[in-house]
Amino acid sequence: MKKSCEEKDCNFNPSSSFIFDTTWRDLLIKTQQNTYIKQRKLSSFTLWDLVVAAEDRTKLYKYFERSLELTHRSVKVSVIVALGVMITLGNIAVLLVISSSVTGWSRNSRYLLLSLTAADSAFGLLVMPLNLWVSLVKDYNEGPDALCHVVAFCNATIYSTCMYTLATISLERYIAIFYPLKSCAILTRKRTLLLIAFSWCFPPFLLFPISLPTDIIQVHFSTASLVCNPSYSTNVLYSLSLTSLIFFPCSIIMTYCNLRVWCAAKRQRLKLRQRDCARRSRPNVASRVLVPVMAAYYTCWTPCMAAMIYNAVSGRSVPEWAEFVVVWLPTSNGFLNCIFYFWINQSFRKKFYHILQTLILALCPKLAHIFGWYSASQIQFVSNIFDNNNSVHGRSASVSSTATLLSLA
Repeated sequence: MKKSCEEKDCNFNPSSSFIFDTTWRDLLIKTQQNTYIKQRKLSSFTLWDLVVAAEDRTKLYKYFERSLELTHRSVKVSVIVALGVMITLGNIAVLLVISSSVTGWSRNSRYLLLSLTAADSAFGLLVMPLNLWVSLVKDYNEGPDALCHVVAFCNATIYSTCMYTLATISLERYIAIFYPLKSCAILTRKRTLLLIAFSWCFPPFLLFPISLPTDIIQVHFSTASLVCNPSYSTNVLYSLSLTSLIFFPCSIIMTYCNLRVWCAAKRQRLKLRQRDCARRSRPNVASRVLVPVMAAYYTCWTPCMAAMIYNAVSGRSVPEWAEFVVVWLPTSNGFLNCIFYFWINQSFRKKFYHILQTLILALCPKLAHIFGWYSASQIQFVSNIFDNNNSVHGRSASVSSTATLLSLA
């Protein structure tokens, strides 16, 4: 007597209901030596035999999925740790330099750059350790909890603060270049501090619902990105409001200000070239500074915001590695900021060299002697570096020498 359809499990068709791609097929074959398979005493089997022998196909799938995630996790953790070390070391070097006055930078510029450095440092000192800690202590099958809500809130707050700070720096640069005589009156010390306070205080207020373990918006730990992420599809209106109040305003401000500065510098450069045809060509400072800044900003932040909107509208997540890249890509902006806002600036590099030389002279004189640095010059370096933090060298300039773009163009 033939077995019934239920006994044969006719609802399961390996060619239709269960899709086996090359990766899945290879993964099943490789598990022949696995303990999970040996327990069923299968010495030789086909792909169909393996699936039928499993008591629970869903459990088997989850088993392989979990094994694959554990294999990828070590790679992901290595990438995150390396990125965190780069961000932390880069911003420590920046902090050593801009903690005191830098030639050509106004006090307002230093305040804004200190705020940016603090936000970027939080990527390496807060965001990465918190999420790695959660990925280690949180069990795979556990659902969302209060801890994950707090971590997701910290992530979103630091991300938003960084974007607001970048927009504020672009605004300060714009005012310093187009209103050089009125810049001190327009952007006073008090107004600068208020803008910095807004950049740090408004995001926590806006993102506070994420920290609450309620039904306002759900939070889950993503094994793909190793991050506590809000489930944006659980509250589409709130999710789209976040992009409308954070990403789009900051992007508009940065694009408008930097584009205006770049166009003005280009016009001035053409005028100087026509007037002084015999002179050597001047460096294109505007393109060298502004283009990398904007390219890095949109490259790092746009994919993350696009994935956020996609998840909110469709309710689906992007593929595993795509999610990992788009979630952690904005943190790399914390390292790129060290390059585009600081290291390409000649005054910054000069002062960093002085500080490094002073430290080596004080801590390791023998090494300093090898490089030809003598203690006679140490006094000069100390007097030039560790000066009064409230003093301003030169005229009131903007960030990354962009306030002098019009004169250098």
